[in-house]
Amino acid sequence: MKPYLFLAFVFLFSACFSTKISKNEAVHKDQILHFQKELDAEYSNKEKSPLSDEDRASFTGLQYFDIDLSYRVVAQFIRTPDEKPFPMETTKERTPIYVKYGEIHFQLKEEEFKLNIYQNPQMIKMEQYRDYLFLPFMDLTNGESSYGGGRYIDLTIPKGKKIIIDFNKAYNPYCAYSDEYSCPIPPRENTLDTEIKAGVKSWKEYK
Repeated sequence: MKPYLFLAFVFLFSACFSTKISKNEAVHKDQILHFQKELDAEYSNKEKSPLSDEDRASFTGLQYFDIDLSYRVVAQFIRTPDEKPFPMETTKERTPIYVKYGEIHFQLKEEEFKLNIYQNPQMIKMEQYRDYLFLPFMDLTNGESSYGGGRYIDLTIPKGKKIIIDFNKAYNPYCAYSDEYSCPIPPRENTLDTEIKAGVKSWKEYK
């Protein structure tokens, strides 16, 4: 192949690859924006919102960290089928039963991390939650730019050994907005020794 033809091929391939990445990034950002829009709509809805009537009257939307796709990671999923159910601590006396469903291992900012994913044996009896998995976690932003009691991510049972964890979709428990609620506290082993500057910010920071 002549040199100029080779260079033209390389340029064309690079351009196509770059366009594909850009389209994927746009799709992922749209998904995150859709998540934020739905969450804001829920908090504006009197029937669904954890906000008081006073707070909801002036509510214009939650505050989010800037969307950062580096916090959207492909994690290795490891099923742990022999775990025993346990009572998960909450902000009140209620102790709902959960079981460790599996582990996720992933790399973030060139560091290796592990988190546990949980399942509620009662919730999976309901059709809409049959495949639901619960990921509560703590990180170094808690009590600063994010809620001090940790945040949650909703997941579904993966079909293979990989699972997408998008921290841009991390949200606060209802306890961040009202003391009336009883919210699961992330188990100690689900504490990340890093800052997760993605997802919903602290309510008190901008209330």
